[in-house]
Amino acid sequence: MSMPRRAGGRAGHAPSLTGLAAERASGALLCDAGTVYLRDGQVVHAESPVAPGIEVLLTIGGRLTADSWREAVGRTGRAGGVGRFLVDSGRLSDAELEICHLGALFDAAYFALGHGSGPRGFQRGAAHWLGPVRAVGAVAVERETRRRGKLLDSLWPYPQVDTEPVVLRRPDGRAPAVTARQRAVLALADGVRTPAGIARQLGRPAFHTLIDIRRLAAAGHVATPRPARPGHRGDPDLPARSGASAPPAPDRGPAAAVFTDPDIDLLRRLRDALEATL
Repeated sequence: MSMPRRAGGRAGHAPSLTGLAAERASGALLCDAGTVYLRDGQVVHAESPVAPGIEVLLTIGGRLTADSWREAVGRTGRAGGVGRFLVDSGRLSDAELEICHLGALFDAAYFALGHGSGPRGFQRGAAHWLGPVRAVGAVAVERETRRRGKLLDSLWPYPQVDTEPVVLRRPDGRAPAVTARQRAVLALADGVRTPAGIARQLGRPAFHTLIDIRRLAAAGHVATPRPARPGHRGDPDLPARSGASAPPAPDRGPAAAVFTDPDIDLLRRLRDALEATL
């Protein structure tokens, strides 16, 4: 689906998510790296070219067939009822749709609102084709965006690994063993695919893939490319992608693991979704 065309707010003033939330605005906040949709001041969806959309998570992830998705979009996409059609037709439960929607929303919002991106316009009245699922407060979205950025930096503070093609390298004998999830990432690391491309190929959220790649870079399984600009973020003389030694691993103190209180309601919905598939 195409993003809405840019439309303004006041001349010379870029809109902010919290400002629009205070106004109880409805529409699409256009950012450098994505779009955040609001209804009555709450976030109802987000998209980014860096993050696989909900259609990728559902189809490549194996929950829906591509034909089922195309039918839903063909019948209701213009009316903004794709999500409701999938539930009413029995293809998804309410809980499954909500969980996948929240995953896609927070994933895309991280790239649209952080990661060097920023708001550049607001199109009032624009609505997303998925239709209503679950709204999230703007404060919660911004807080989660910041938390995710801090978590990535605690794992390996070299953000250039997030955007450059992933290149394998031979770690030393002290490198920790890789997990099954990480092996799937390494299998697609051909020196051409970026983390976003790998996430899309696997049908996984882009942020989760970045976590795997930063951990793999810290362990020496993938190369850390040179920063885009000399002196960027105070990095040392990083290796080129030829496979030279990676920078020393950061201190694995308490900041390396970041936890938040569990969302009990979300966990209950996840339980209900799993029970519905048994």
